Amino acid sequence: MNSTTRLVVLVLPIALASGCATPRPAPTPTAIATTPSPPPAVAIPLAPPSSPRPPVVAPPATTSDSAPPAAADPTRILDLGRALLARGETVEATVPLREALRLKPDLAEARASLGLALYAMGDLDAAVEELRGLLRVRPDLAEARLTLAAALVARQDWPAARAELETALAASPDLLQAQYTLGVVRYAQGDLAGAIEAYRRVLAREPRAVDARYNLALVLKLTRRDAEATPEFLAAAEAGLPRAQYFAGAAYATGVGVPRDLVAAIAWWTRAAEQGVAQAEEGLAQLRQSASGRARRSPADRQAVEQAFGEYRARLWNEYPDLARQGDEPLGAALLRQGRAREAVPVLIREAAALSEPAQRMLETLYHQGIEGQLPAHDARILAYLKSAAAEGRSRPRP
Repeated sequence: MNSTTRLVVLVLPIALASGCATPRPAPTPTAIATTPSPPPAVAIPLAPPSSPRPPVVAPPATTSDSAPPAAADPTRILDLGRALLARGETVEATVPLREALRLKPDLAEARASLGLALYAMGDLDAAVEELRGLLRVRPDLAEARLTLAAALVARQDWPAARAELETALAASPDLLQAQYTLGVVRYAQGDLAGAIEAYRRVLAREPRAVDARYNLALVLKLTRRDAEATPEFLAAAEAGLPRAQYFAGAAYATGVGVPRDLVAAIAWWTRAAEQGVAQAEEGLAQLRQSASGRARRSPADRQAVEQAFGEYRARLWNEYPDLARQGDEPLGAALLRQGRAREAVPVLIREAAALSEPAQRMLETLYHQGIEGQLPAHDARILAYLKSAAAEGRSRPRP
């Protein structure tokens, strides 16, 4: 098993209010650290669309994979439907599943699979109807109840979803997915203490449940318990969650829950920005503005940011203990000397984004000239960086 456990991901639609963190006077973009835009709304695997119910279109009767076997054996037909469902062919799967139920209406496994297929298709009303009918006669089917709860969550029917989840947990307290989803539902109902309790129960049983840890941190931050939230953000950041990496950087930038450390803030924000978290890039941009003197900061603040970027660049060498540095050359230059252009480009981008002028000049040269046999000219990664740098006024635009 990997070092982290991923549950069916439900990300809280939390809008963190201004003032959740108490920033210190610093060259740090405190607005970014304390008022991030809301994370995505509830999202789950097999997430049904919000558009109207799609029509169920049966495939042609001659399709060999989806046509029921000639021998009217409901078990064999059920197996066919399950196989199609496992391949993601949800619409096609409904054909043999319905046929199995026609032949044997009390075949619970077929009805549960049909409910799952309908949910996966986005036909939430039909999925809820099928699963509720099944659970009236087979209340012991935990997986069917969890699918029903997921469909109710997708419909944002929070009271009904909570009732199903609590029923499932009363029968099987070890259902981590049910406990995790209950945290989302309780948050949606405004029960923040209940959401915190649910996530902590998940983590007590499975400390590697990184999504539960991240959601716990969000709710703790929303309730202004930042000192408790920061360790959870850091753990989720170490596990690789980009949004958690943003919040980890924000914590270090403001000194909330950890000693203030701009070098650590830059490192976390860089990791998050490289994975598409726009707010992390905004945080780095504001720090660069401070270092350049374009922001209204004191000389001491400007010097502190410059030193932090310099220390960040120096620490990048720790990841390459086999390389010998020549003078003040960038790490990317050392990689290029060894013919490691594939590694050198992203490293040079990191160094240039951390205010290394030599790295910036090397990227401009590499973009126009490339390296024969290693790197073609007009590399898209370099172009994207040069455009972003130009937008900040750090270089002239390149075609």
